[in-house]
Amino acid sequence: MDLRRLRCFVAVFEERNITAAAQRCFVSQPSLSSSIKQLEQELGATLFIRHKRGVDLTDDAHQLYPLARRLLGQADELPAMFAERQAKIKLRLGNFHDLSPSQLVAFIDRCQQLEPRLQIELCDHDDGEVDARLTLDVLKKEEELFVPLWEEDYVLCVPTDHALASQDEVSLAQLDQYSFIECAACEAHQQTLSLLASGGFAVNLVAKAAHKTQVRHMVCAGLGISFLPSGVLEGCEQLKAVPLLAPRMFRRIGLCLPASRADSSLSQLLRRVPM
Repeated sequence: MDLRRLRCFVAVFEERNITAAAQRCFVSQPSLSSSIKQLEQELGATLFIRHKRGVDLTDDAHQLYPLARRLLGQADELPAMFAERQAKIKLRLGNFHDLSPSQLVAFIDRCQQLEPRLQIELCDHDDGEVDARLTLDVLKKEEELFVPLWEEDYVLCVPTDHALASQDEVSLAQLDQYSFIECAACEAHQQTLSLLASGGFAVNLVAKAAHKTQVRHMVCAGLGISFLPSGVLEGCEQLKAVPLLAPRMFRRIGLCLPASRADSSLSQLLRRVPM
């Protein structure tokens, strides 16, 4: 179906006059008449009855008109749709596991407020083909810039029916010989174990996990207690966070941006996210 013929048809239908329709379409009268005739041949229908004062509309013309308007409207929307897609600013963001869900939502919302055209694709943290990484400061690479976003305190977490759950606060001495679940390569856990050892206390290491969420699942299952960032406990009603009488332990989360692209418009946008 030739869209030009449909445009000529719509013009004649609305103008009720071949001359006026030709002027509207910026074509000659013979050219417009030829387009209408070709359309009638293609459809096998008579659309207009011509007379000296103009044209009369047939039933077929009335049936075709709304369909033609819809097709032409959709065709007109195509360039704008693709232009809008090309105008999108794509951001492939490596997302560290075990981050605070509420903070992640707030970060994405802040990005969209700063740049509505931003199209975010969350990727695995170790994906090498990303524009930036949302991660811990300790995982920043030498060739990256770090933009701090938020901090999460480590808290002692125990099942709600645990003996320590009723305490307003817990001292290191009270952790002596409790079953403890360790997270591999976690500075907070190593710091806690060192503090306990320096005080002559020890915990019973019963399990180990690679990620904080895995540790949370083990604590929920009743295997032992552990220290977890506050963000990992969000929405978990099976566990209780108990204040610990010890030096503050926390982790800092932020954006790691390639230093080589620090002047790019995308990097400049992301550096504006913290407020």
